[in-house]
Amino acid sequence: MLKTPRTKLTRVPDRGHHDTETLYAILDEALIGHVGFVTKTGHPAVIPTLIARDGDTLLIHGSNASRTVRALRAGTEACIEVTHVDGIVLARSAFHHSMNYRSAILYGTLEQAPDKERALELFTEKLIPGRWEHVRWPNPKELKATEVLSLPLHEGSAKVRSGPPGDDEPDYELDTWAGVVPITATRGEPIPDPLLRAGIATPDHVRALTDR
Repeated sequence: MLKTPRTKLTRVPDRGHHDTETLYAILDEALIGHVGFVTKTGHPAVIPTLIARDGDTLLIHGSNASRTVRALRAGTEACIEVTHVDGIVLARSAFHHSMNYRSAILYGTLEQAPDKERALELFTEKLIPGRWEHVRWPNPKELKATEVLSLPLHEGSAKVRSGPPGDDEPDYELDTWAGVVPITATRGEPIPDPLLRAGIATPDHVRALTDR
């Protein structure tokens, strides 16, 4: 991953990572990325969107009529960010309270993905592995209405904090509880569509989301 002045961490640089293994793991776990760009009127905008990785590129998608898609397709530079919050870090002092987290920031110019249908398969499979073979695939009208853009993963960085609080030495003598409250995301039991036809059981690939 290319290290540039805007991806170099200046505050707590030991938490910074530029290796693809760390960065790709953060992106692969994330469902939503926040896409920041400056509109043609000069105003900043940040849009949340589903993301998926295809090798060394990151994919986003949206309506062809979307303001975001039109701006990015025209060559507007973007910044894409994702964050996972893993825990609340409680220190003995108010100043040293923190969070355990994994985040990534990417920069670059997006372009049209060469294979739109394959990209939509990647989005579907990221959400629910094994789903693509069980659903109706996009028809020509739906493909025409959808745009998929890709960002080459060349410039970016990750930042990770983990572990217990780091208090000032004198504060370790305080009678104050300190530690970490973990935060995890869980998937609940699948809820059938009220309009689901009778006799259609929850498939294994859907149950696997909650069984693992």
